[in-house]
Amino acid sequence: MTKFKWLLVFFAGLLAACSAAPIYNLKGSALTTASGKAPTMQQVQSAILQAGTSLGWQMSNEKPGKMTGRLALRTHQAVVDIDYDTKQYNITYRDSVDLNAKDGMIHKNYNSWVQNLDNRIRAQFNLI
Repeated sequence: MTKFKWLLVFFAGLLAACSAAPIYNLKGSALTTASGKAPTMQQVQSAILQAGTSLGWQMSNEKPGKMTGRLALRTHQAVVDIDYDTKQYNITYRDSVDLNAKDGMIHKNYNSWVQNLDNRIRAQFNLI
């Protein structure tokens, strides 16, 4: 029975490790529009807000050029900072609940959520 318990603990740990990935932060993502013109700060703010909201993120303006996004799914919660200007934006991990964030690692679903947010932001800029 002792070997069985040890194997159970080993495989549980292995399974938990497989669901972890390095925290994904997006740095210096260039803003490109369909028109080729540089967007205004208002257009950037509006595009990020609309992108996040459409994916279920709760978006809030902190100050000009900075927004916070919160995503709550079941028992999980992710919080990101989004810094932006008229040339680029960054999405940076701030905090989380029930995503096992530790030592630069986090549940791999977090990275998918941030990548989806990035893709939706890019799609919004293609409309400008």
